Amino acid sequence: MAADIQLSEAISRVKPSATIAVTTKANEMKRMGLDVIGLGAGEPDFDTPENIKEAAIRAIREGKTKYTPSDGIPELKEAICGKFARENGLVYKPSQVNVSPGGKAVLFNALIATLNVGDEVVIPAPYWVSYPEIVLLAGAKPVAVACGANSNYKLTPEALEAAITPKTKWLILNSPSNPTGAAYSYAELKRLAEVLLRHPQVWVLTDDMYEHLVYDGFEYSTIAQVEPALYDRTLTMNGVSKAYAMTGWRIGYAAGPEKLINAMRKVMDQSTSNPCSVSQWASVEALNGTQDFLPGFRAAYQARRNFMVEGLNKAAGLICPKPEGAFYVYPSCAGVIGKKAPSGTVIDTDKTFAAELLEAEKVAIVFGEAFGLPGTFRISYATSDAALKEALVRIQRFCAALS
Repeated sequence: MAADIQLSEAISRVKPSATIAVTTKANEMKRMGLDVIGLGAGEPDFDTPENIKEAAIRAIREGKTKYTPSDGIPELKEAICGKFARENGLVYKPSQVNVSPGGKAVLFNALIATLNVGDEVVIPAPYWVSYPEIVLLAGAKPVAVACGANSNYKLTPEALEAAITPKTKWLILNSPSNPTGAAYSYAELKRLAEVLLRHPQVWVLTDDMYEHLVYDGFEYSTIAQVEPALYDRTLTMNGVSKAYAMTGWRIGYAAGPEKLINAMRKVMDQSTSNPCSVSQWASVEALNGTQDFLPGFRAAYQARRNFMVEGLNKAAGLICPKPEGAFYVYPSCAGVIGKKAPSGTVIDTDKTFAAELLEAEKVAIVFGEAFGLPGTFRISYATSDAALKEALVRIQRFCAALS
């Protein structure tokens, strides 16, 4: 009998992704013939725009299917530089740009390249589930800072100041946020920057993946744009997944100081090597081509957000704020904690609430504990209007049945 393999200490520090687990379970239930509405996946339901798909087909026909430089083709790096200058007022050279197989890989490459045992990374909570896990994989310590509804789920200058220690190496800032949809205004970023300027050892990794998905006339800003003095210690990350409905194409990108970009490329040289060549050429078209579809995407998401916020606030015991961006709502379920489900189970946590909702009404959501803030849950409204309408009926019915 073969001996069990001894796993690394690094992998023992990491939990599975709760968002992937919820989506996997919902899909398994659907394959069993159950009428499940999955609201767990952070994935646009729109198709990739035609001009982008045609660019990929053209790349295949032209034989652009070979290895590329590890961290991106020159044409895509030029397009990224153009995007940052045009949309964010940030000037970068191609040598300051990294292209990775998805935004998650950008984070992994940057943190693996810079973190040592004992380093700390400040992460506002609620947070995207992968932030603390990648920090743990790198052997460092994630420092979660609770940002509740009283601060609109956003980090305050006072909370940031209190979290920073001599061991702090990074602040990870995500706007608009996954999971809450909260977005930082120019003034809010300016106040955070004032704190960071007092702590020159702290770098900023800003995750701008949902930049184009903001509503009600919200004006988007990124921190290196707001405070140029932070330019030399900021990694500005973005990607094509969300705004361009290209999740499966797996292209994330970032720009920052050359020393950091070179270190990230070294990680890629010995791990993934280059992102998919065809996806890179499609991304060139995404960034350089027409952006005419974006207003339509935004309008659809904004209408869905409004519909979900209104409907969730009609559910007994739930309170749902209206977020500025992304395609998530993040309600509090504190009002149902302690109540009993029709199954007889007491709703003692948000995790139990999510499990009972799935069991009773076949609606899949992600519980808030996974994002570092218990008593809440996340819903993705990146799905059809019909599915959202039916989901609200089921959620309201479930909450009304609690006693």
